[in-house]
Amino acid sequence: MPATSTGLHCDVTELKAPWDTVRAPIVMHHGIGTNAAIWSGWLPVLAPHHRVVRFDTRGFGRSHGTWHAGTTMDELVGDLMQAVAHAGAPKVHLIGESLGGTVALAAALKHPQRIASVIISNATHRGTGIGRVRGWREEIGRDGIAPWAEAMMTARFTDDSPISAAQRTWFAHTQAASDPAPIIQLGELLAGLDMSDAVRTLAMPLLILSPDGSPFIPATMAAELKGLVPDAELMVFPGTRHGLPFSHARACAEAALQFLHRRFG
Repeated sequence: MPATSTGLHCDVTELKAPWDTVRAPIVMHHGIGTNAAIWSGWLPVLAPHHRVVRFDTRGFGRSHGTWHAGTTMDELVGDLMQAVAHAGAPKVHLIGESLGGTVALAAALKHPQRIASVIISNATHRGTGIGRVRGWREEIGRDGIAPWAEAMMTARFTDDSPISAAQRTWFAHTQAASDPAPIIQLGELLAGLDMSDAVRTLAMPLLILSPDGSPFIPATMAAELKGLVPDAELMVFPGTRHGLPFSHARACAEAALQFLHRRFG
């Protein structure tokens, strides 16, 4: 469980046989209100083929103590690039969900020489299109974190989402135990962001995994992003909400792996 120079906690997983083809590692960045364990369902698919680095975003999980008010997008990109350094390779593939997907896009724009491809799930390039987050400060300030977390469970998962009772309980508990400060401030940071012009210059392939029922990032925004990026693919998952990379972990991971091996061998 290595830590970066700023104290972010990372996990490095590699199940690949040493004689297998050398492929670029994968670095995974989760979103608001959860931690690196959200990617657990992806590991059986990805780790036999790629070294995988996951980390707890500042303010969450084991990186809770690294949070400070006024955190900027440049700092979040710097955090991600520290995790990239742990991957031990000249280039990596980035996978990000929600906030993590937006940070991955920003990192790829700022450090194109280090990034081979980007895969995002339920993430956006344009905060003006995000629903609901602008009300979080008032909502959490008035009602506390527990009602917010309960409402988020509905926003993330349908009643018939293919997750177990244990998975649902873990996610609900993790979310409700989160510090409100990074939730509010990172939500507002996302809401004020617009990379619409910048993503037109994205220099590497992009795969967009989109739910069709997220109350935050509608599928129309995913389609907009695909239209802006020179080399982008879009997959929409029917009957899913903002928890897509958790509720449909294996399907998302298989789509990601197929994309990587089709594009990079």
